[in-house]
This record gives sequence, structure tokens and C-alpha cells, in this order.
Amino acid sequence: MAATRNVMRAIRVFEFGGPEVLRLQSDVLIPDPKENQKGDRVFTIDTISGGYADYAVAAADRVFPLPDKLDFRQGAAIGIPYFTAYRALVQKGRAKAGETVLVHGASGGVGIATCQIARAYGLKVLGTAGTEEGMNLVLRNGAHQAFNHREANYLDKIKACAGAGGVNIVIEMLSNVNLAADLQLLSCGGRVMVVGCRGPIEINPRDTMSKESSIIGVSLYLATEEERRACAAAVLPGLEGGCLRPAVGRGYALPRAPQAHSDILGGAGAAGKVVLLP
Repeated sequence: MAATRNVMRAIRVFEFGGPEVLRLQSDVLIPDPKENQKGDRVFTIDTISGGYADYAVAAADRVFPLPDKLDFRQGAAIGIPYFTAYRALVQKGRAKAGETVLVHGASGGVGIATCQIARAYGLKVLGTAGTEEGMNLVLRNGAHQAFNHREANYLDKIKACAGAGGVNIVIEMLSNVNLAADLQLLSCGGRVMVVGCRGPIEINPRDTMSKESSIIGVSLYLATEEERRACAAAVLPGLEGGCLRPAVGRGYALPRAPQAHSDILGGAGAAGKVVLLP
């Protein structure tokens, strides 16, 4: 008699394309953890076997203990959002208490994490969202003021709120749309942290010269192990203490992963971290 194989469901991609190329397979072998690939209650910033699956293997240096007060849905909303937010705001953005930060696209997972961290670090926090629901979510999660980036004059409102000094830091989730405008909002020595981008954009470099401002790309995957540990050392106490609270948005069963991608790309606006469910 043939031995029974231990199999799981997983999303696999065999070609380039839109969300339709994400295909559910039900006969994928469950990965077998090797040395230094833990089985503890953890959250991760990266997997070896792929995260769109019933089971996943991750290296020991890519996982961190999940606080007991948080469930696995919340755990799925910690690693990349909060570590990216901390890297953009503190490690690369050099944020200081008393500065003003604009989170451009604040209602998604990284945006909410940035608002919470910035508020905890004593910054004046401004956030944008595309819906009333998103704006209220941003306000509940650390922002002092929220703006609807679908309004024609929202940039004028941000300028008025920031005052004559301007915005010290912009955390930018859609730089291919907003980068040129971001440069107009900055203070002298201000910096735009490019966290998200979906294509090219034309800017005038003189806008950086006039204020000696900076455009800085952010990639969590280029962080050193020391930098990842610094992220964890900053984020974990906040999660334990309650000042950092993962905001879980829509949940999709694993077979609906293509729909999740379609909704993100074409939806009206984010409202917390989108997660895949068992």
C-alpha cells in the first residue's frame, strides 16, 4: 500500500499576469522544518516556503514571538507592516519628537502602523485616506488630523495644518502618484520615504534643491539582521504595552486570494491590513 502523503493547500503562480494567475492547489506537500526553522507561536517578516498556504516554514532569524494577547489574525498584520513603518520612520527617516509626519495613504497596514509608532514617538501625525471609514480609522490609530486624498484641495488643507515650517517627513505609499506633490509639502531638510510605488513619475529636481530635501527608498528586505532585531526591540514592547495595536481589515479565505488582490488593486480604499484566513 502506498504511504499517505501529508499535503496542504497553497497558492501557486506559474506565469506573469494579474490576480487571475494565482492558482489554488490542494496537493502541495507540507514543508518539513529543518534546523533553525521553528514551530513556536510567532509572527514572521519572511518565509522560505511561501506565505499563501496552510503551513509555512520560516528561518529562525525571520520570526519573532507573538504576544499572548494577540491572535494569529493580528499576528499576520505585524511583521512587514510594523517593521517597514519603523524602518521608514526611524531607521531611514531619522524621525524626532516634535517633527511633523504626513502618512500619505495611512489607512492600510503600513500606514496604520506608521501612525501608531509616530504618535508613540511624539510626532505630530497627519494622515490621508480615500474614504470616510479610512479617515476615521486613521484618527483612531494615532493621527492628529486626517485628510481625504480624493478631495481636490486636500493638499492646501495639509499645508495649512502643517504651518509655515512644512512637513518634516512624508511616508509615501503611492509615490508614482504623489511624489511631485510631496516635495511641495516638505520643510527645509525634509525627506520623503518611498515605501510604495506602482510606476514612474516625473518630478522637478529643483524642488529638492530649494529645500535641500531628500527622497529615500525603503526596503525591509535590505535590512541587516541587526536592523531587524532593532525593529523587533522597538515594536514588541509597544505590542505588549498596547500602544501598538494591529488593525486587521478584510479577511479572505485562502481560495479567494485572487479576489483579495483584485480588491486591493481596484478597491475604493484600504481599511487596515488585509489577511488570508485558514
